[in-house]
Amino acid sequence: MKAAVYYGKKDIRVEEWEDRPLQADEVKVKVAWTGICGSDLHEYVDGPLNTPADPNKYTNRQLPFPLGHEFSGIVEDIGADVTHVAKGDRVVINPSLTPENQPEGFDNTEGIGFLGLIRPGAFAQYVNAPETVVHKVPDNLPLKYAALVEPQAVANQAIKEARLAFGQTVAVIGVGPIGIATILGAKSAGAKRIVAIDLSDERLSLAKDMGADAVYNSNNFDTQQILDSEGFDKGFDVTFEVAGVAPTFVQAIELTKPRGQVSILSIFAHEIEWNPAQLTKSFVNVQASLGYTYDTFLDTLELIANGRIDASKMITSEISLDEVPDGFELLANDKKQAKILVNVDGEDN
Repeated sequence: MKAAVYYGKKDIRVEEWEDRPLQADEVKVKVAWTGICGSDLHEYVDGPLNTPADPNKYTNRQLPFPLGHEFSGIVEDIGADVTHVAKGDRVVINPSLTPENQPEGFDNTEGIGFLGLIRPGAFAQYVNAPETVVHKVPDNLPLKYAALVEPQAVANQAIKEARLAFGQTVAVIGVGPIGIATILGAKSAGAKRIVAIDLSDERLSLAKDMGADAVYNSNNFDTQQILDSEGFDKGFDVTFEVAGVAPTFVQAIELTKPRGQVSILSIFAHEIEWNPAQLTKSFVNVQASLGYTYDTFLDTLELIANGRIDASKMITSEISLDEVPDGFELLANDKKQAKILVNVDGEDN
């Protein structure tokens, strides 16, 4: 089969590639749509980071293999022990994996990684996935939009853990793909005002289109100027840090009111230096969120299917499987991009 295979930093090759034979507890999915995730981009620009150069102790898989964990498709074949999906079913995959591939995923501390990062993923015509992570897609939801469930679930999990309440104020620092999903989720959760902060006017314009009430370029506004412009004496109720660098981590705390909540969604590619005394003086709570629970993934699927979250807004480009290497370069360099979807099977499904 054809696949966009990841070998290492800045090295993705579209070539013929074959996975191991389908296992008894696995489902073979003909991939329809796959999104390029920020974590995929980190692997491409700075990696390997979370992909195994040596055999992974849980999956025994190692590079090279295709990345890709935000995807939907149609069941092509099933293993001998598979019972809850059948050939021809339209499905979306929850790519979070545990040692036993149990469906709770990151509900507990045994979450170990993602399909597409520790085993072959969906920048390929076919992908094998454990039955436990394969879910049927409602008939009314196009597979294109089902592929957006995974990134939106990441944002929704952070929103749940931050206990964002109806009528609260929100700041989102960093409006790449997950920042955009956070804006969509916060709006759906009833935030009364959402402010987006970034260094890119192009991304800020997109954030405005996605529902941000105000946008600020950090080149032109410092933290106090943002608070003054918003008329906030003390700060935002909840701030989401989605940029992953030291200045934005500090700024997130500065923007948040005493006993407010900072939620970190970003993947920090490098260590940072930071003085915890900032928390002692500010009384701000800080937490990090990774992935999503089993229920959050399914809840997000339902929210998108019933139109409560219009995740289609985050799509900025659609490309073919042959164009995946160029797609990574586009996402890395074009700040107008949020979610680039790969139309793997070439059909509009």
